[in-house]
Amino acid sequence: MSESKAVILVGGPSRGTRFRPLSLNCPKPLFPVAGRPVISHHLDALSKVKGLKEVLIIGLFEDKVFAPYIDNAALEFPHLNIRYLHEYQALGTAGGIYHFRDEILRGHTKQFFVMHIDIACSFPLNEMIDAHMKHRGICTMLGTKVPASEATKYGCLVANAETNQVLHYVEKPDTFISDLISCGVFLFDISVFGEMKKALEKKEGQGQSEFVSSSVDELRLEQDILRPLTENSNLYVYVTQQFWRQVKTAGSAISANALYLEAAAREGSEQLAKNSPDGPEIIGAVYIHPSAHVDPTAKLGPNVSIGPRVNVMAGVRIKDSILLDNVHVGKASCILHSIIGWNSRIGSWARVEGCPVQEEEDTSMMRNGVKSQSITILGKDVAVMDETIIRNCIVLPHKELKSCYHNEILM
Repeated sequence: MSESKAVILVGGPSRGTRFRPLSLNCPKPLFPVAGRPVISHHLDALSKVKGLKEVLIIGLFEDKVFAPYIDNAALEFPHLNIRYLHEYQALGTAGGIYHFRDEILRGHTKQFFVMHIDIACSFPLNEMIDAHMKHRGICTMLGTKVPASEATKYGCLVANAETNQVLHYVEKPDTFISDLISCGVFLFDISVFGEMKKALEKKEGQGQSEFVSSSVDELRLEQDILRPLTENSNLYVYVTQQFWRQVKTAGSAISANALYLEAAAREGSEQLAKNSPDGPEIIGAVYIHPSAHVDPTAKLGPNVSIGPRVNVMAGVRIKDSILLDNVHVGKASCILHSIIGWNSRIGSWARVEGCPVQEEEDTSMMRNGVKSQSITILGKDVAVMDETIIRNCIVLPHKELKSCYHNEILM
């Protein structure tokens, strides 16, 4: 492929509200899933694209939020030039791309990827390139099929089965249109900037003639760009059969963790823990950070990530969970379907348990005044005393839990 780049859209600090309480201490793009920040999975896929040399991260976070991560990523992906570009205001998903068009076009760019941050995916980017080269439309989007009951939560599209040309695209329709949805990964030709300019001029014309609530500079990728591309027969889809999942809520991080760990297991990754005579019992795909200590009598898995400096004592059972940095789990405790926040302490003979995440989790925290059935989340620096049960709860940071709680949000 000729010189290409990639853009990762990371949003801003006000956008991570559904990811609370985890986003209070760590922005969603940097939250560790399967032992790596969410954005590292994107970069890993981009690093395997031939001819791709530069990745631009566009968002509303302060520069200092991403600076330490980009320094580390430069060592992990030495052949990628990774830069963060700070939007001066919320410009919309396409507005930020258009604002930084000179940075994208610099260096004879012919095509560029655009990826949303809030997805877990196998990222078949090379396959998308092959499909794009065959039709030479302005855009190839990644698509997948979901259950018909879930389709209206996403951008839905109808495509020609033979040519894969998108005939109709609607963002979050009111009624069922198709079970084929957009995955939030796009490959654009640079001619898309002409389409963006037309869309901006159209908005400016509307702004002079009538009241428009959004900023004139704000451009939405899905509504303002993809729909006109569909009408001009310039939008195509590459349908993937591999895994894909949205990472909107904290609960969906558990699902993303499982998908990435299972994918690593299929690839035979050396990063995953293995059973050994002097180690803990491992079931399925489990990641243990090298600096963590896990007692040989513990039992972990499937789909467990153990972060740096975690201490897991004797007889502990952990399943379908993420333990973040510096967590301590006392002897004979049980952690199921949960995320345990940084520096938290779980006492001995305690039980922290959530509900298994459904295929597509409801994003509402409360239903009829009661917390929805979902995973349990302990925020940063939470202490759970010995012989305490915490079931289906969200606990905000810096709490000490001395008694049992069920189906509550603990402020």
